[in-house]
Amino acid sequence: MTIFKSRTLSIICLLIIGLSSCEQKKSTNKKVSEDTASNAKSFYPEFSWDATPMYYHFGDIDRVLKPDEVKFISDRTDFICIEKSHAYNELGDQVLGTKHEVEAFHKIKPETKVLFYYNSYLAWPYPRFNKEFTPEGIANNPELEKFLFVDPKTEKLRVKTKPGFSYYFDALNPDFRKWWVESAVKGIEISGADGIFIDRMNVGLNSDYPNDQLVEIAQAKGEMMAELKKQMGPDKILVGNNAAKTEEVYPHCDAFFFEHYNSSVTDKENLLEEWKDMARIAKDGKISIYRFGAKGKKKTDITIGATDTDGGMEQRSKDQLEYFHACFLIGAQPYSYFQWNWGWNLEDGNLVEYPALQKPLGAPKGEFQRETADGWVFTREFDHASVWVNTDTKKAKITWH
Repeated sequence: MTIFKSRTLSIICLLIIGLSSCEQKKSTNKKVSEDTASNAKSFYPEFSWDATPMYYHFGDIDRVLKPDEVKFISDRTDFICIEKSHAYNELGDQVLGTKHEVEAFHKIKPETKVLFYYNSYLAWPYPRFNKEFTPEGIANNPELEKFLFVDPKTEKLRVKTKPGFSYYFDALNPDFRKWWVESAVKGIEISGADGIFIDRMNVGLNSDYPNDQLVEIAQAKGEMMAELKKQMGPDKILVGNNAAKTEEVYPHCDAFFFEHYNSSVTDKENLLEEWKDMARIAKDGKISIYRFGAKGKKKTDITIGATDTDGGMEQRSKDQLEYFHACFLIGAQPYSYFQWNWGWNLEDGNLVEYPALQKPLGAPKGEFQRETADGWVFTREFDHASVWVNTDTKKAKITWH
């Protein structure tokens, strides 16, 4: 009888310890949720660690989305941007293309946040505000030249020809800045978008801006973003592409996009710096969007139509996903989002099923661990996943449990 009581007491103690452990785990997860909620602004998308938090950014120059495409994307995210020339060939105006998709996504999931795209440096002629920034338009209205950048070497308007044609804006012209902000605000209002994605926000060496004007241009971009944030209203999201380190722009943005546009920004040193940036951004109550693109596609762009997907690009994207997915998870914070595709066209991976991105993830159990002080192996634990990555060898393993 004594032995039975002793065993019973032991079992009860074990149950109490187990329940205490579960409650402690729930408490930890609750704290993560509370921290997330405290950082949230009312106009942000609703954040969750249930699965990998996803952001989609795409367009199709030829047409609007089909209903099944809207549903496919809506099932995977509530944070979307419609790219620069979407539905231009069908509707003649990027603004109307965005408006169509804003209405489509809001109809089936009203809480979805859909962004309007606008470029702060390239004068893409797809939105109604920019339609005259073509050789014919400039010939008919030479006054428009004052908004455009003149190459000091040639004394002619600087032109981008591949892929697609575009002039360059001159941010140092105050009249241009006023016009640009008004146009951006109209784009949001007409399209009904929940915010705006501003491209070309990185101002520094190798950013394609004139090196002798970098300081002035950064200040001008800061003024543009401050005025845009003021005029677009307090309940709209302002995303700055590659703007996390542009000090003049940073205070005015709600979110920062890490584009990873070439190999120099996916090297091990830069990834480590970006994880620090993501923590800093989260601490400031802002959003991070971490975009990677699978390698191996033919050179193309939304401005010239869909990518040729023959040649196994979809399979290559699936084979490459685990490493880049792990790189995101190592640094992910509350309000960090992941984007995975191989281009900006709708068909560049945006309609592909990636099962790993839908698997239960759960909250992180802590920040990442570095195996050695100067090594390049990192690990991190989530409720339902263990992440291991070597950014030197570019190998990774995500173990789901």
